[in-house]
Amino acid sequence: MTELAPNAPDAPDAPEMAYHFHIVRRALDVIDAAAPPGPSLDDLAREIGLSPAHLQRVFSRFAGVSPKRYQQYLTLDHAKRLLADRYTVLDTVAETGLSGGGRLHDLFLTWEAMSPGTYAARGSGLTIRWGRFDSPFGPAIVMGTDRGICGIGFAAETGEAAALADLMSRWPEATYLEDPAAIAPWTEAAFGVSGGDVKLALIGAPFQIKVWEALLSVPSGHVTTYSEIARAIGRPRAVRAVGTAVGRNPISWLIPCHRALRKSGGLGGYHWGLPVKRAMLAWESAAAEAPPR
Repeated sequence: MTELAPNAPDAPDAPEMAYHFHIVRRALDVIDAAAPPGPSLDDLAREIGLSPAHLQRVFSRFAGVSPKRYQQYLTLDHAKRLLADRYTVLDTVAETGLSGGGRLHDLFLTWEAMSPGTYAARGSGLTIRWGRFDSPFGPAIVMGTDRGICGIGFAAETGEAAALADLMSRWPEATYLEDPAAIAPWTEAAFGVSGGDVKLALIGAPFQIKVWEALLSVPSGHVTTYSEIARAIGRPRAVRAVGTAVGRNPISWLIPCHRALRKSGGLGGYHWGLPVKRAMLAWESAAAEAPPR
């Protein structure tokens, strides 16, 4: 089975993933409401409504580390610690060009940028298939062309209808077909349910493509800043425009916009909700530090 990250825990099946994220999401609220140093395992379990032993199993299964350790990754100041310890300075990006291949999350991933004309045509002539899937970060809407995944939206905070409408608005002239089976192999590989290759089809303006390409250079478990991305693409003064392009990334998780932080160490925004971003950063930190299995 292809793992989402080096030393990641064995991936649960889709219903388990949805259940685990539901527990993590509830834990976030309890952790945020508690005074430092945070709730004990017993307190956290009581607030969530589980036994301590069951909570221990859920967190260990989901993240590969204990609830106490994972709780440290979920705290609001975790982003600052990441920026201090795992800040990535981006070298010259994509020496192989926009159609080059790359590895991400220990997946075999290839990606291709659509022509500027395809983006300008607002998806006219494209057939985009889509489906609803469970993911490690709650319910997801996934879309793909015959070239690869072109959209992933997370619905835990926004709701499925809003996530679907949001993605469809990116390419309003495309033809949309609900056909989850057509994109299931890529999706299951992307979320660690099965092995296999993942293909991405990047559909955006040239500036957006450069920003997303830079994001693909940030290793799992590490972070960078909007200003570093701007510098890496040769536009050091375009930090605000970079932030906008990061926010418009249509392939969340695989193009890791969750790894972009403010220079101050603040989380910044996240299109699909900050709890999802925090869970992603925590999951990757746990995967990077969990002992090999």
